[in-house]
Amino acid sequence: MNVTELNLSDRCEHFSCPERSVSPAVYILLYVCSAAVVLLTVCGNLLVIISVLHFKQLHTPTNMLVLSLAVSDFLVGALIMPFMLIWMVESCWIFGRVFCTFFVFVGCVLISLSIYIVALISVDRCLALSNPFFYTNTITRRTMSIVVYFNWCVCLMYIITFFYFNGNFMDLVMCPGECIYFVNEIWTVIDIIFSFIFPVSVIIILYSRVFLIAKKHATAIRELNNHTRPQTQKITSHSMKSERKAAKVLGILVAVFLVCLFPYFICSLLADVVGIPAETIHKMLIMLFLNSTINPFIYALFYPWFRRCIKLIITLQIFQTDSSLINVLS
Repeated sequence: MNVTELNLSDRCEHFSCPERSVSPAVYILLYVCSAAVVLLTVCGNLLVIISVLHFKQLHTPTNMLVLSLAVSDFLVGALIMPFMLIWMVESCWIFGRVFCTFFVFVGCVLISLSIYIVALISVDRCLALSNPFFYTNTITRRTMSIVVYFNWCVCLMYIITFFYFNGNFMDLVMCPGECIYFVNEIWTVIDIIFSFIFPVSVIIILYSRVFLIAKKHATAIRELNNHTRPQTQKITSHSMKSERKAAKVLGILVAVFLVCLFPYFICSLLADVVGIPAETIHKMLIMLFLNSTINPFIYALFYPWFRRCIKLIITLQIFQTDSSLINVLS
């Protein structure tokens, strides 16, 4: 037995599949609730994807980021959450080594992707509010589509590099009943910087700036409303209000994402220092992925256009001629 195997055996010492102690009724209820969460995640994000792709009014640069996040959340619901929730209910990984490798790889790609999409949303809102003329003339739907595509490629390449240089991607060593990927110290630091410190710093700094700009805009709008103003000022006022509302809604989405993200990364950072159990980290990871379920509800609560789109999709009106031209923003 080599040093790596000895070190791994120490790490795996407390891992095992416990006997199931819940009653059959509770067991069935857990599976029903898990299925409901997966269904809500998949269907909710599918509605967002169809809405943004189908209705031409929604083909805006910001909505390209919303679409990208919805695709990422949809993949979480389809490829990650079913197996995460089964793992939670069974308290044991039952899908084997090969699928564990796929599961860990896809999960890491989607986590990195979601974090950087949210960071791009922060950049987008900051630009739109701080320099609206530059934003309108420079940031087109095509430009944002290229940015989104580049973001997907960078996140995918980073995770491939991460696993390749960490040494045991193709031969994942598993603890009994667990699907855990052990990372060496150097790549732990690199991953913390790339996947957490850098993007979260960007999000917090830029949204702090967005908040300050929005306050200035609110003051300016109040001053404009107190005086008789020409048509150009009315248009400016309306534009400022629209940008502030978009920043507010996306700010709520960003805040909820950070609330779901922080517990997982903090537990991961402190796991070896204070001895946090793998079961706790597993629960925090489920909380992070549940953000994918929450996002469509945020759109439904704060975006009237999304509620109109849902009605048109459910009633199958999107199959009518020229339905893509329906005004969903009024």
